[in-house]
Amino acid sequence: MPDVIFPGPEGRIEGRFSPPPRARAPVALILHPHPQGGGTMNDRITQAMYKSFVARGFAVLRFNFRGVGRSQGTFDNGIGELSDAASALDWVQSIHPEAQTTWIAGFSFGAWIGMQLLMRRPEIRGFLSVAPPANMYDFSFLAPCPSSGIIVAGGQDEIVPPSAVQKLVDKLRTQKGITIHHDEIPRANHFFEHELDQLMKSLDNYLDMRLAPDSPIR
Repeated sequence: MPDVIFPGPEGRIEGRFSPPPRARAPVALILHPHPQGGGTMNDRITQAMYKSFVARGFAVLRFNFRGVGRSQGTFDNGIGELSDAASALDWVQSIHPEAQTTWIAGFSFGAWIGMQLLMRRPEIRGFLSVAPPANMYDFSFLAPCPSSGIIVAGGQDEIVPPSAVQKLVDKLRTQKGITIHHDEIPRANHFFEHELDQLMKSLDNYLDMRLAPDSPIR
């Protein structure tokens, strides 16, 4: 899990990178929660998703948004952070150009950034979106959502009401050609404080289904 520094729009960006274990290995980019709420790439959910992709043979990068840790710049309300994420994906692709598939995974604020990146990068084939802040940010840019994925939220989320997430899921499910999975973990709060195992079981099951050679979702 080597430390890496790569160029971003506002200077250097700090990350952790697990290199591709084989030629043509897929890529996964993991995005952390809100910088102003203490979010960093070492958040436990961000780390757990990172490890899940590493275990499945991906080249995986997680990184600190601008102004977090050793990443330069200052918080930019999501606009600059989306540029950071695009730069991070550019960097991985520059050292691993033969990747055939890219996945994006984000938690909370990171889920919002990830789903915006999804709209800009046609090579992204799947997404994991944990506790997307559907009540705080406008997700109407997902029109249409270009790829299938899973949205997981806590049934006792005190920051993002489950009804706001359900509304987003219902909207995305009206689109043809993609499949949106949705799991609500009954007793979990926004941070999955006591339900991290259940969260990762949901995400791992979904990844195993999608990555199987006979997966119904391409």
